[in-house]
Amino acid sequence: MEIPRFAGLFALIPMTTLLALSFFVLFAALKTESRGLKAFGKFVAVLLWLCAAIFLAAGTKVAVTGKGPFHHRMMMQNCTVDKDGKMVCPMMPGGQNAPVKK
Repeated sequence: MEIPRFAGLFALIPMTTLLALSFFVLFAALKTESRGLKAFGKFVAVLLWLCAAIFLAAGTKVAVTGKGPFHHRMMMQNCTVDKDGKMVCPMMPGGQNAPVKK
């Protein structure tokens, strides 16, 4: 089950929101007088930029591969355990059997 490739573009919405929020946080941090508050504001802005980069990476992955970030976990939901204690996953490529961890 593949996700349509254009769905990766939906990552632009939270990414843009985070970047706009980081602009206002950075603007407020630069206008303040306190050194500690300036440093904290810059730290929060950098964290928001990192979160935006994660959204960009996830959206790019969906756009390129057509598979979402949790595609593997969705496939594992249909797995069963056979009588030998091996995990049988019919949706896995090639019908691979993975041993069950006890």
